[in-house]
Amino acid sequence: MTNAQVTALQYGLVGFFALWATVLIPQLIVLHARHGRVRLRPVLTMAAVLLYATMTLAVTFLPLPGPGVKRLSQTVQLHPFQWITDIHTELLKHGLPTADWFTTQTFQQATMNVLLFVPLGFFARTLWKRGLIGTTLIGLAASLLIEITQLTANFGTAPYVYRIFDVDDLLNNTGGAMLGWIAGALLLSLVRKPVPSTIGTQPLRRERIDLAQVR
Repeated sequence: MTNAQVTALQYGLVGFFALWATVLIPQLIVLHARHGRVRLRPVLTMAAVLLYATMTLAVTFLPLPGPGVKRLSQTVQLHPFQWITDIHTELLKHGLPTADWFTTQTFQQATMNVLLFVPLGFFARTLWKRGLIGTTLIGLAASLLIEITQLTANFGTAPYVYRIFDVDDLLNNTGGAMLGWIAGALLLSLVRKPVPSTIGTQPLRRERIDLAQVR
């Protein structure tokens, strides 16, 4: 992890605490008014979603370019799976054996792009009850919005484009959302109570997971 990424995560953590402190009291008031008591689960759920959102925004947009920062020579990458070729290039550049492909910065960056959207897919399944196709579309749309924002220099608010629009990021982010959905579906299948059948003599069954549901 680079120093810039560490700095971004630190800003994201500060942003999370600031945002959570802003919404926590109103949330507690609403929960108490609705249920007569404060339920811990919605509070923790809100905290988890806010933490993920602030961290994601931080690592995708921060740090902003400062004075003297060298501009990118390439701002668009439209070749799918270019990261695989880049791994080979990095191995040759540093004289590393092929077996060390997983230690390259390119592979680690691709892995981080996948992991970045795993929580989104998990939330889509467990909190928002979306199907696999719906979750895939959510992941693709969120990733595309991030990439367009980066390509337009944060819609003109940054002095110049400082992040690459990369089609591999779209693929890896979307794949991460799908993995998150699968993890959420597996978790629900383990913790969900069996649904009693309408026929008393039949064994109990679990609720079916709809892979094709688009919601």
